[in-house]
Amino acid sequence: MSSVSPETRMTYREAIRQAIREALLADENVFLMGEDVGQYGGSFGVSKGLLAEFGPERIRDTPLSESAFVGAGIGAAMGGMRPIVEVMTVNFCLLALDQIMNNAATIGHMSGGQFPIPVVIRMTTGAGRQVAGQHSHSLEGWLAHIPGLKLLAPATIADARYMLAPALADPNPVLIFEHGLLYNQEGDQPPDATVDIECAAVRRSGTDVTLIAYGGTVPTALDAAEELAQDGVDAEVIDLRVLRPLDDRAIIDSVTRTHRAVVLDEGWRSGSLAAEISARIMEQAFYELDAPVARVCSAEVPMPYAKHLEQAAMPRSETVVAEVRQMLGGSDG
Repeated sequence: MSSVSPETRMTYREAIRQAIREALLADENVFLMGEDVGQYGGSFGVSKGLLAEFGPERIRDTPLSESAFVGAGIGAAMGGMRPIVEVMTVNFCLLALDQIMNNAATIGHMSGGQFPIPVVIRMTTGAGRQVAGQHSHSLEGWLAHIPGLKLLAPATIADARYMLAPALADPNPVLIFEHGLLYNQEGDQPPDATVDIECAAVRRSGTDVTLIAYGGTVPTALDAAEELAQDGVDAEVIDLRVLRPLDDRAIIDSVTRTHRAVVLDEGWRSGSLAAEISARIMEQAFYELDAPVARVCSAEVPMPYAKHLEQAAMPRSETVVAEVRQMLGGSDG
């Protein structure tokens, strides 16, 4: 039984709720808006109880129009507010891509800094919940292509709890991707922690291979590392946390030590974040590599609904293990 007091243990979902609540209490200019965030408590239960505490002016249910309410959030940010905009799933952010790319990401630059856009846009990403192709994809790589945006992917309770405050303090638009399979993850919340939203984090140290992951693929990488350890292979796990700008130094430092890399990405392989990371490793650490960089991505299909097909389409720890064993010459270590 854990010796940690109940007050310090929470789920990923509760950590995000605490972060939002603390932001609302700290600054009257902060408000939350999105579909079903009020009376329903959010599509994934993140905002339960906030409407009763803060009222409909600050917990604002919106019409089912991502373009409209994301645009309204951008306008509010230009007017001096600090909006937190919730988009139900990353698939639906495509309906607001014009607002995100042509307004949020560009107005600060095109105005010569006269109009900062301090908007935070949160969205659920990833598969594994059997909600089919319209709700299950990982499109972070598409959005990471856009200059002017900062992209965050919290994979731990601490990051879910403490990334929001620095994101709201940033004068530029910040997108936060919350993986749907992590909402029920439970863990300890370190008291009064601070999170650097500029840097990657080493979640497991190792010397034989670097496993590079983010969001929902971090637990997959850690599981693979544990399995590899049974074979005597010491894997390091890098949690990117920040998808734009990427922390090149953390990636290259790790690969320079281990001389091998596997990149996990729940996006599709073609044109993916994994492809970008692989290219950067080749550009900056080619002569440090003892084997080509490997990628473990989702199958290049719309995400299936059937559970066994969905699981087969997602990155799996056994695939990571197989890639590492191949790098090591087919041996078990």
